[in-house]
Amino acid sequence: MIVVTGAAGFIGSCLVRRLNDEGFKYIIAVDDFSQTEKIKNLEGKQLKERVERTDFFNWLDRNHQEVEFIFHLGARTDTTEFDKNIFDQLNLNYSKDIWRKCIDYQIPLVYASSAATYGLGELGYEDIEDNIPKLKPLNPYGESKNEFDKWVLQQDVRPFFWAGLKFFNVYGPNEYHKGRMASVIFHAYHQIKATGKMKLFRSHRPDFRDGEQQRDFVYVKDVVEVCMFLMHHRKDAGIYNLGSGKARTFLDLVRNTFQAMGLSPQIEFIDTPLDIRDKYQYYTEAPMEKLRNIGYDRPFTTLEDGVNDYVHNYLAESKIW
Repeated sequence: MIVVTGAAGFIGSCLVRRLNDEGFKYIIAVDDFSQTEKIKNLEGKQLKERVERTDFFNWLDRNHQEVEFIFHLGARTDTTEFDKNIFDQLNLNYSKDIWRKCIDYQIPLVYASSAATYGLGELGYEDIEDNIPKLKPLNPYGESKNEFDKWVLQQDVRPFFWAGLKFFNVYGPNEYHKGRMASVIFHAYHQIKATGKMKLFRSHRPDFRDGEQQRDFVYVKDVVEVCMFLMHHRKDAGIYNLGSGKARTFLDLVRNTFQAMGLSPQIEFIDTPLDIRDKYQYYTEAPMEKLRNIGYDRPFTTLEDGVNDYVHNYLAESKIW
């Protein structure tokens, strides 16, 4: 059996689909199933059991001998939430408990970290583990992810295989429930469909023109391919970047969304809200050499191809993957 925490969420549900496609049917879906708005992400997927997040550790104590692998993707991901206690409970302490169980029961583990750990990129974006204690995340979400990474690296006893993945700007199907935290592509599609135009944050820095802020946008189908690779690879433990390896501008993203919708670009610029302006990343790009050096050789989807697939096959059809 394979456990996926956050299984009804964005990346988790896409991973369940990918596991099903490779013939894995005995999947334990762990989540907070009281959040009914995302339950349809599991429709049509083959699962052995659904386990409430709060019941998971008792379940694992009873069933650990059958568990082959754990993907810990469940987390509180709201970067605008500033109650540190929420992140301590759901992102930090819950993850520590999973780590300890994986040691006790000799279960390999892949867990979700985040590029939010890099803050403004003062130390760059290389996945160098010696830099992790020096990073300065910009919000409690990023802090919680970095605190867990730091804690992991301090442990003398570890699961026989483990990997942390620093997700950059992931986009793609099954993110409809994320509200403000959904990708810019998701918001662009719906804003363009409703108004015929798209509003982007203008730049408040002289070294970036409006709309030329850059992010490493990575398609969720690539993210789950890396997860599959690590499940089969099971060596070279460590913390890895997971982006496309190529920064692109928000103008690139929005123009490709207009093109996929068969429309001419109509773009307006608005001020970045004051509550996030001083915490706004103007550039992120994931050096991917570390993952490549352990044997991951699949190409990453271009922004053009990813947006086209997402718009045509999922957003326009209101479909999940």
